[in-house]
Amino acid sequence: MRFLEIIGGWINRHFSHEEAIYLVVFLAICFLLIMTLGRVLAPVLTGLVLAFLLQGLVNALKRLGMGQSLAVYLTFILFLGAAAALTVFLLPLVWRQLIALVNLLPQVLVELQNIIRDLPESYPRLVSEEQADAWLQVLDNELRGFSRTLLEGVLGQVPSLVGMAIYLVLVPLSVFFFLKDRALLMGMLTSLLPTERPLLDRVGLEMNDQLANYVRGKFIEIVIVGAVTYITFVILGLNYAALLALLVGLSVLIPFIGAAVVTIPVAMVGYLQWGWSPDFIYLMLAYLIIQALDGNVLVPLLFSEAVDLHPVAIIVAVLAFGGLWGFWGVFFAIPLATLIKAVFNAWPRESEVAAVQAAAEAQALADAEARAIMEMEARPAEELPETATKR
Repeated sequence: MRFLEIIGGWINRHFSHEEAIYLVVFLAICFLLIMTLGRVLAPVLTGLVLAFLLQGLVNALKRLGMGQSLAVYLTFILFLGAAAALTVFLLPLVWRQLIALVNLLPQVLVELQNIIRDLPESYPRLVSEEQADAWLQVLDNELRGFSRTLLEGVLGQVPSLVGMAIYLVLVPLSVFFFLKDRALLMGMLTSLLPTERPLLDRVGLEMNDQLANYVRGKFIEIVIVGAVTYITFVILGLNYAALLALLVGLSVLIPFIGAAVVTIPVAMVGYLQWGWSPDFIYLMLAYLIIQALDGNVLVPLLFSEAVDLHPVAIIVAVLAFGGLWGFWGVFFAIPLATLIKAVFNAWPRESEVAAVQAAAEAQALADAEARAIMEMEARPAEELPETATKR
């Protein structure tokens, strides 16, 4: 019985307002749609994210005095130009370097075998011959299965060629219509909600501010970090500079974890190219400086405290959404965690609900009094009470 009272009290505190119920139903529907139709709707969802990103440019052009339609068309043309430039110039270069890096992986495993063979001689107290042999056996199995794994990976990409064609058509169309008919689509969505919805409007504004700050800030951060990394790697003469710079730029989508993971291919390529040499040390120092400047200078400039997530929350988001949706879950883990935080911050508390209800009741009472006064003034003199006539 006590347990039911506790549950009932918790429900009354957090769901005592009807707008909280609307919010829960809306979030549940969105979650179910993504869970069941996420892969099918991926091009449209990608277009929605890109349109959300480009809306800032549309607003900037409108502030310069440009009309809505002209701002949308100009933004869409710039988007198509940027996408075409990436497709023509960057993607072929990255693809060639990716193929070359994949062909280099067997050499990496051979190099690891040589290092393991030398461990018992270099560190006899830490590594025994039996341990080294066991590790070598594991690496030998990896080498034998490497060709099969590579072949399966290539064949697994064949269906995605059709998917890429679908993306190339549906994503630009989705971006265009989300930008062009933004007000219409928002009107259709809000028409399903109650007319008086102060708490829902607050949640919407909170989510919009945080997601806009995050998405646009992350895009700028990816461009800056990727460009600076590419220039640095080219100056140092590192192989696969474009591919590694792209990985470093995208790694900022997953704070802490992304930088740690991308360090492995950067160090691997540098070691295979230069070995234990001053050039390798310069590379790692430059990489660490870029990461330090990104975390301590660039991120505070681009982001407000509103999107400051705790490292534990980031790790949990990456693991949870990555387990649900694989690569795309990891890719959108931080935006989804930011969205959850925005909903939590704007969620109606018991005191806030009481204040809103009190304000609504006071407003309703004031409206009733105003109507009563207007009705009294509108009555003819003969209908007024006798005392009022004598006066």
